[in-house]
Parts: sequence; structure tokens; C-alpha cells
Amino acid sequence: MTRMPKPPPEQYRVLSLFSGGMGLDLGLEQTGRYRTVACIEKEPAFCETIRQNRDAGRLPKDLRVMEADLSKLDPASALDELGINPASIDVVVGGPPCQSFSTAGRRGTTQDPRGTLLWDFLRFISYVEPKFFLMENVRGLLSAALKHRPIAERPEKGGVPLSEEEMPGSVVRLFAKDLATVNCGYHLDIFEVNAVNYGAPQLRERALFIGNKFGKLVEFPAPTHGPNHKTEAQQSLFEGPALQPWRTLGDVLSGLNDPDPQIMDFSPRKKGFLSMVPEGSNWRSLPEDVQKESMGRAWLAKGGRSGWWRRLTLDLPCPTLVTMPNHASTSLCHPIETRALSIREYARIQEFPDDWQFSGTLSKQYAQVGNAVPTRLGKVAGDVLANELDHIFENGAPDDTAKSFEPRIVYLQSHVRTRQWFKGGEALVWENGDGNEKVRYAGLKTLRKLRSV
Repeated sequence: MTRMPKPPPEQYRVLSLFSGGMGLDLGLEQTGRYRTVACIEKEPAFCETIRQNRDAGRLPKDLRVMEADLSKLDPASALDELGINPASIDVVVGGPPCQSFSTAGRRGTTQDPRGTLLWDFLRFISYVEPKFFLMENVRGLLSAALKHRPIAERPEKGGVPLSEEEMPGSVVRLFAKDLATVNCGYHLDIFEVNAVNYGAPQLRERALFIGNKFGKLVEFPAPTHGPNHKTEAQQSLFEGPALQPWRTLGDVLSGLNDPDPQIMDFSPRKKGFLSMVPEGSNWRSLPEDVQKESMGRAWLAKGGRSGWWRRLTLDLPCPTLVTMPNHASTSLCHPIETRALSIREYARIQEFPDDWQFSGTLSKQYAQVGNAVPTRLGKVAGDVLANELDHIFENGAPDDTAKSFEPRIVYLQSHVRTRQWFKGGEALVWENGDGNEKVRYAGLKTLRKLRSV
């Protein structure tokens, strides 16, 4: 049976789950094609932020906010309490908390209870049956296993072969399998992207899951931004329309008026070490005895040390924001002043509106902004969904092709390294302006890669 075409609505109705700092939702709202009708969020301070900005007119005035642990909610009861007819929802969006899948720090699996939040998201999809859904998460989720095998016990260390549950990617495979069996069934496309490649002033890798119940194969746009220096390798790699230069930290902080900055700052001891680090460098610029004193056992590590005593540069995109900018090993020190980035600077980097208000303690505010999806990615993804929905409304769509295509993962230049820190026994400092040829990496080798879930 074929659905009859009709004019698309001016705005599509959105249900937001795990709303957090609202970065994803704001991105959708910025397209002008969506109206968020309800948010479900567990953290009280985050909910207060949403209410505060709604009441100030920065969000729809009739936006409903439910402060609740989504893992304990029955979807039917929750939507009934919110006064929402599930059939009225066009799109469900959300980012289930992802710490258990992150490759930063100690990595867990779905043995960690937080991992089950993916299936709580799926429970709501199953009940609401939206036309499309958009779920974001860390890239580490794509290689996560349902069951963890300690490295010392793996096959390469003499252990028995991995079971299906222990295989990398088994979490996503099970999620896609369960999603396909939900009521009407959903086709799933997953995109590995980096916000910096779409105009955000920040290196931030994310996995965007786009599902639809029409069996449509969805495409995500190619990067629009790239390095602003030209090499022969890049000339041959970046074909097609010319890329705009990456936006830098200097671009986004320019003109910021923050007379009373709120800062989770470094301790006096940490500031003593950072004061010796020039703009665009890190611990490598310190004398060796100071390196050893300040870093302890981490000085002996083989990798993962570029964030130690890191002072940012105005000439490059910002590294990925973290929830605590004042850690020695992941420091986000202002390029010129010896202090951590402020909340307002964080918000600028994530591209929140300058008048956006944040509630809660200072640490809660940093968590809201640091964990948020860059609003830029929400806007790009929102345009993709709106175009697909418009096409379905205007041209009609078959109802029985939900399994037309296998789930797939599309890599879109998500792994970006802007510069080197060390080579040939020398610390490489990024200087403002030109003259950074020896600090730059070569052009990207893999622009797009497709693989099956």
C-alpha cells in the first residue's frame, strides 16, 4: 500500500530524550523546521536550564519538561503524563549517556548498567513509532562489545577465540537487529563525523544514528570545511567543491563580552607549570626535570599525553571540550591568559546562543556544555531529516520496505589531527600566523568509507 502525498508541515514535532544541555535540540530548532514539544531529562540542573530558557522565550513556550530517569519510565505512561499523542511525534532525538563506551579512559561495556540506556531509547522508539529518529553517541560505541574480555586473556595473548558477544561492534549489531524487529521495523544508517568538518570551531568526533520506518537509504553531506593550508596531497584528496577553512578558537572567541567570567580554574601549582608553556604548546616545552616533577608516572607513558599542560592556540580549532577543563592531563588553558576556559567560552565553542543561560553549580554547568553535542551537528543533521521528510510528504512513500537495505556505517573523515606536538626530539610549537609547515600533518587519506553493521 502506498501512502498518498500531501504538503509537508512547516515544522516537524520532536520528542527529546536524554536532553542534557540541549545542543542537539538547539541545532534542530535553528533550522526553523522543528518544534520540540517535550524533553525528558534526569539531571535536575539540566532540567532547570531548559525551563529557564523556555520561560525566557529561547525555546517554545509550551515545551513540556519531564524530570525523570528514563530507564524507569514506561513510555505510554510518560507520554500520557506529558499530554502527548505518540502519533503526533515526527522525530525522536536523543543522546543516551555514553561514558561506558568512550575510548577516553577506562572502557566498559554493556555490563556497565549505563549501557542499557541504548535499549531504553529503543523502548521509546518502539512505542512512539516516529517517522525518523536521530541518536548521537561517542564513536567508541561502534566498536564496543557486549561482553568484555580482559586484554591479557584475548586470543593474541594465548586465550580462546572471542565469542560473538565479545567481538568488537557486537553492541551496535544487536541494537540494529532489535531495531529492525520493532513493530514496523526501522532502517538504520550510522555516520562517523567530526563537527570541525562542518564549521564548528572544535574537534569533536561523534556517531550519528539516523533511523526511519520507510526503508529509505539516508545520506549525510560531505564535509564543508577543511585545513586552510594547501599541499599537493590535499589538492588531490579534496576534490569537488572547495572546502572552507576550519573555524578556529580565535574566530569564535572574537568579540566575546564576559566581564565576570565563571571559571573552574587551575590550582596555583598547576598555573605555575602552565605559565612556562607558550601558546600552542604543552608539557614538551617544559624543562625535563619539570616535566618529570609535574607529570609523575605519566611521564613514562608511551602515548596519550598531548593534553598534559596544554595551552591552546587561537589559530587552530579547539580540542574536544571535556567536562573539567582544569585537569592537568586534559588541560584547556586559555591561549593568552594562564587560566582555564570559562563557561561562556565553552558555550561559544559549542555554538550556544550568547544569551543562553545555564543553571546549577559551576561543575554542573561545565558538564552541561562539555557533554553537549555541538549545535552545528544538530543543524546539519536536522537539515538532512527535514529534506527526507519533505520528500516523503510530497512524493509519498511505500509502507512495506523497512528492510530494503541492510544497516550500514558510513565513515566521513571523522578522525582529524590538526598538528604534531613532537618530532625528532623537538617540541613543536604552533605559532600564530604562518610558518607552521613542520607542525602540520599530511592530508587525510580516507575521505569516505562504507561498511556493514
